[in-house]
Amino acid sequence: MIGAGILKGMAVTLRNFAGSYFDKERLITVQYPEERSPLPENYRNFPFLVFDGTDAQAGLRCVACQICEKECPPQCIYIVKSKDKKPDYIGKPQFYPAVFDIDISVCMSCQICVEVCPFEAIKMDKDFELSQRERFDHLLFRKEQLSKSNDYYHKIHPIEAAAVDKNLADAAAAAEAKKKAAAEAAAAKAASVGDAGSVSGKPTASPTVTPGSTSATGQTPPETTKS
Repeated sequence: MIGAGILKGMAVTLRNFAGSYFDKERLITVQYPEERSPLPENYRNFPFLVFDGTDAQAGLRCVACQICEKECPPQCIYIVKSKDKKPDYIGKPQFYPAVFDIDISVCMSCQICVEVCPFEAIKMDKDFELSQRERFDHLLFRKEQLSKSNDYYHKIHPIEAAAVDKNLADAAAAAEAKKKAAAEAAAAKAASVGDAGSVSGKPTASPTVTPGSTSATGQTPPETTKS
């Protein structure tokens, strides 16, 4: 039939046109903020600091090594190292940031700070509703605003957070095994030194010297004078 292809094409167009109004999968807009489109796993916006447990100060993973501050292309990270130390996730005393600021008005969301961090302490957030009335002080995020729990990290990046937790657990187990092996080696060395000392400290019998005989060192005893 002449024109059948045109009719089929028009039918597809009509179906798509009607579906854009009634088919939920074809709707191009959502009723924001009541409805929100789910963000993908790898979506990133601005960095935040991860802490373990419930105490943001005690559980903060950051040790103020300042690598992220040095590697940041727009230089939007500012860190001041603490004077004292606190134990990290494997119990080793580490410094912590007394000050940790990020100017998100300058941040370019490049994720370089995440890539260079050796302690899995800084990650990329998904929060994009950060509009403020002023540009400068209101967009300078302090340590208190940047610190978010590991549970929150699992919520926004579940796959990545599970892999990070496994790596940290493996590192902690390896450090504990190394520490235990060193303690056992030290104990074995101390025991061997103690055994050697007890053997060398045995009293030896002194040779008996009779008058007129040669002494143990091969010397002749002095002669007695007759009265």
